[in-house]
Amino acid sequence: MREWTTQQIADAARAELAAPGAAGEGPSRVTIDSRDVRPGDLFVGLPGARVDGGVFAAQALADGAWGVLIGPGHEIRTTGRGVVLRSDEPLVALQTLATAWRRALGAKVIGITGSTGKTSTKDVLAGMLAPHLRTVATRQNLNTEIGVPLTILGAPEGTEALVLEMAMRGPEQIAELTEIAEPDVGVIVNIGPVHLELLGSIEAIAAAKAELIRDLPEGATAIVPADEPLLEPHRTRQDLVWVTFGPGGDVDDLGGVELPFTSAHMRVNGLAALAAARAIGVEPHGPIDVALSDMRGQRRVLAGEVTVIDDCYNANPMSMRAALNHLAEETHPPARRVAVLGDMLELGPDERRFHAEVGAHARERGVELLIAVGPRAAAMVPPFGGEAHAVPDAQAAAALLPTLVRSGDTVLIKASRGVGLEVVADALDAAIS
Repeated sequence: MREWTTQQIADAARAELAAPGAAGEGPSRVTIDSRDVRPGDLFVGLPGARVDGGVFAAQALADGAWGVLIGPGHEIRTTGRGVVLRSDEPLVALQTLATAWRRALGAKVIGITGSTGKTSTKDVLAGMLAPHLRTVATRQNLNTEIGVPLTILGAPEGTEALVLEMAMRGPEQIAELTEIAEPDVGVIVNIGPVHLELLGSIEAIAAAKAELIRDLPEGATAIVPADEPLLEPHRTRQDLVWVTFGPGGDVDDLGGVELPFTSAHMRVNGLAALAAARAIGVEPHGPIDVALSDMRGQRRVLAGEVTVIDDCYNANPMSMRAALNHLAEETHPPARRVAVLGDMLELGPDERRFHAEVGAHARERGVELLIAVGPRAAAMVPPFGGEAHAVPDAQAAAALLPTLVRSGDTVLIKASRGVGLEVVADALDAAIS
């Protein structure tokens, strides 16, 4: 946004220009973290549950910020150089500014949602597009009503493709992100029992995810699984281009695309990504360089040929099964399969059944040692039936696992984010490296 004037920034955000600052170019970057402010940044002080970020605005200006966007109730004295923008709703102003920048970029925008695999699909698609278009994709977990506008505003001038992951925990949240991003292509990777505690039924989850295709602009492309009956009631629009992926779908073969994965679920994610690439006129081919986001299935080999699959960013029944399938496919005797599986959160009244089913699936897929972490995960142990240990939390698992691992083991570590299983991977690394 360097080419935009101060007034253009204010107009785009629909904010009051309270102090115009010094004449010159626009901001180089937008941030909501006052600790991360650099010269030339626009700092947006968002109200939070504990503190209103606007209280840090004066310090941001002192640290060289181009300007600040704040809500009511904050008095800022400037030296004349810093810009001060005011809005009754700073978050709405941030989102409105992002939409204006998305339009100014003129980039093709792909929105991706789903119950599981949306991050991996985003990573694969970014890898497919990068050799052909100047591409910006969601970093880590910037996939919310705050993260999506920050991703858009972080795209430099000249960006040709924006790949945006869209997350939700309730109704109309995907709709909000779709309004901000105005995608040319909407991808729903799958539908599964995630956030049941909040949404109540799998049909409600499908409806929430389908807000993406409901609200796409006329003429956009909607990409959905070929075998998902839960989405059929939402495939009513005649003004969209519909593309299906997966077995029996419009895109059911990777063709000349070579992915650095062999698991079945990553292949399906790759098909969704390929459909999206083609929708914006890109035909990927050859080896695809994919940088997976942190804690999303990265493999590393430790001392003693112990392999760790670090997939502890999040978990639900679908992704647990997929990870266990991957463990079975990638590990062959005499290597021992070890699974450290923690609580899956927000599953509602059937949570015990879902955890028990994961335990049974672990047994079926050849897991020989199970460490169940947390009160919910304890339900995995009885149906697993083999060598198993139930521990109360991640710290207990971190203490136990190094005493049980043998040379040559392959260890899967996976749980919902709130369990914090990354400490288990770190502990194992420290113990045997």
